[in-house]
Amino acid sequence: MTGTTRTIKVDTLARVEGEGSLYIKLVGERVTDVKLKIFEPPRMFEAFLRDRHFSEAADITARICGICPIAYQMSAVHAIERALGLRIDPAVRLLRRLFYCGEWIESHTLHVYMLHAPDFLGYEDVIEMARDHREVVEKALRLKKIGNRIVQLLGGREIHPISAAVGGFHRVPTKQQVRELVPDLEWALAASCEAVQWTSSLEFPIFEQDYEFVALRHPDEYPFNEGRLVSNHGLNIDAAEYEDHFQELHVKHSNALHSVMRGRGSYLVGPLARFNLNYDKLPAAAQETAAKAGLQPPVKNPFRSIIVRAVELVFACAEALRVIREYEPPAAPRVEAPNRAGSGQAITEAPRGILYHRYALDENGLILSAKIIPPTSQNQRRIEDDLREYASHLVAWPLDEATWKCEQAIRNYDPCISCATHFLKLQIDRDA
Repeated sequence: MTGTTRTIKVDTLARVEGEGSLYIKLVGERVTDVKLKIFEPPRMFEAFLRDRHFSEAADITARICGICPIAYQMSAVHAIERALGLRIDPAVRLLRRLFYCGEWIESHTLHVYMLHAPDFLGYEDVIEMARDHREVVEKALRLKKIGNRIVQLLGGREIHPISAAVGGFHRVPTKQQVRELVPDLEWALAASCEAVQWTSSLEFPIFEQDYEFVALRHPDEYPFNEGRLVSNHGLNIDAAEYEDHFQELHVKHSNALHSVMRGRGSYLVGPLARFNLNYDKLPAAAQETAAKAGLQPPVKNPFRSIIVRAVELVFACAEALRVIREYEPPAAPRVEAPNRAGSGQAITEAPRGILYHRYALDENGLILSAKIIPPTSQNQRRIEDDLREYASHLVAWPLDEATWKCEQAIRNYDPCISCATHFLKLQIDRDA
């Protein structure tokens, strides 16, 4: 510390995916500047896709993220199917929902128990937490393994699955194979209900914001792959209209573009948005568990998103069981996808929020252009807005505690910085 300037540096933020830094400047008790600096190198996936055949898109985009590859695959295949005018078998549609259930189970379990819970309980990491909460961590590991098992069954392997394809899957499981998931999922459903109660017992900072929540909404179900894009401020559009309402902005301090709503600024995607906009579409088990935990929409405190993720775990387990009960193997794993010129857009709900893909194809089925807007990129401006407000409540805190609180606040959004670049080095300058 020199003079009236105070600086905090955290070279690496644990428990997020990717690399970046946060800079906060305070003058007296006023926050004058906040920059979430994402310095992980751009990964150029949109460029990689150009001149590749559309059939390669699912395998290429799966490599964008090791935690949520299915989201990238599903957005890619849905967009290309729209470009080609394909209609998929209803049984394939069911399998895609089961596929997404697997990803939500493993991703939400990872975040709730291993990335975010240590913050609330005062531990540096889940290894340290396990010394005092061994049973909780062992339960989390079993939950995550169940999610991975679903992904492996449908995708061929747990990491960067390879079975998803335009028109369906390269291979589909038998009815018996999916039925074998039932005992594990019944245990997982009970464990997820316990997770809601457990997370609701944590202590949360008093911090609420007036968000514009943005998520998919489907008339009949909690959203995964389909629906219109809506918000609590009146947005209601098809995926094809996305770029008429949203734009990406380059900022000097980040290798990830900021996504904003045209004329309206930042917005929030992810579990809070889905929960607040689709609460009525949650199955009874999830609604009842949320109610017992005192969780009702609207939820505007981002720290309580850990409870909402646990509620979505209940949903994902219940939905997986529903799909398994209804599943009959399709006549063919996929429908034929002929080469055809066209363009298509799709939005699906990654664990962290909406994921937009757009593709233009030539008459040979080659990709002329691709656009991918990940959820973390969409939340990045909102994270800065929240930190600007939240940091103003921390001016009297010792620097080490203020740093911890800012790191915890960032982890509310479960940022996937690697996806967004296609955390934490924290610096606070304080001037009197």
